[in-house]
Amino acid sequence: MSVTDHDTVAAIPEVRTAAAALGIAVVDGIEVTAVHDRRDVHMLGYFIDPSNGEFGVFLQDQRRRRVERIHEIGARLARLGVTLDVDGLIAKVTRHPEASVGRMAIARALVKAHQVGSLQEAFDRFLGAGRAAFVPRTGKSPVAVIDVIHKAGGIASMAHPGVTRQPAIMVGLVAAGLDAVEVYHSDHAPEVIRELQQFATQHDLLVTGGSDFHGDDSRDRPLGRSALPVVEFERLCTARQRV
Repeated sequence: MSVTDHDTVAAIPEVRTAAAALGIAVVDGIEVTAVHDRRDVHMLGYFIDPSNGEFGVFLQDQRRRRVERIHEIGARLARLGVTLDVDGLIAKVTRHPEASVGRMAIARALVKAHQVGSLQEAFDRFLGAGRAAFVPRTGKSPVAVIDVIHKAGGIASMAHPGVTRQPAIMVGLVAAGLDAVEVYHSDHAPEVIRELQQFATQHDLLVTGGSDFHGDDSRDRPLGRSALPVVEFERLCTARQRV
C-alpha cells in the first residue's frame, strides 16, 4: 500500500508502523500539486526518499503557497458575507509542522458552520473553479515536479488524467521524463481505463492506481476501491530497482 498525501510526507512514519503490524508492505509516496496554464495537475511520486533535503525544501514552499491560498479564499468568503476563523483553521490543521492544508479544510469548516449542507455544496457554491471564492493555485510546472520527484529517487506518475482531462500536456510530459500514468482510479470509467492503458502501452509507460480516498465518504471513493493489478505493481518494483 501507499499513502500519497498532498504536498507532505508527514504521515509516512505512522503508515509504516501501522502497516508493519498487519504485515503489509509500504511504498513511500506523495501527491504533488503542479500548475499548468493556471490549472492543477497532480503528480504522484512513488518510492521516494522522504528524507531527501532538496525535496523537503520544495515541499515547504508548496505548503507555504497552500497557506497563502487559504488566506485569500477566506478573504473572498468574507467579502461574500461568509465569515470563518481562517487563522484558527490553519493553526488547527497545521499543528504538525509538515501538515498540508487545502480547500477541503475550508469545505469542512463551512459544513461545520452550517453555511453549506455538504462538502460537495461547498465546492459547488464557493470553492470550485469559477466560483466566487475560488483562488487559482500558483506553483511549479509538472515538468519541474517530475524532476524533483526523480531527484528524490522516485517514480513520477500523472494522477487521474481521466478526471483532469488535459491530454494536450500528456505527450509533453512523456518527453520530459514521465514514468507512469494513473490508469486505475475511482473516477475512471471502464472505457477511460482502456484508453489510458493504450496510452501507457503506446508510450512505454508504467501504470499506477489508487482510490484517491480523502478521509470521507462524500465523494464515493472508499479506501481500496481501486487497486493496482499485481502484474503492474511488479513492473513498478522492477523499474524502481533500476533507478
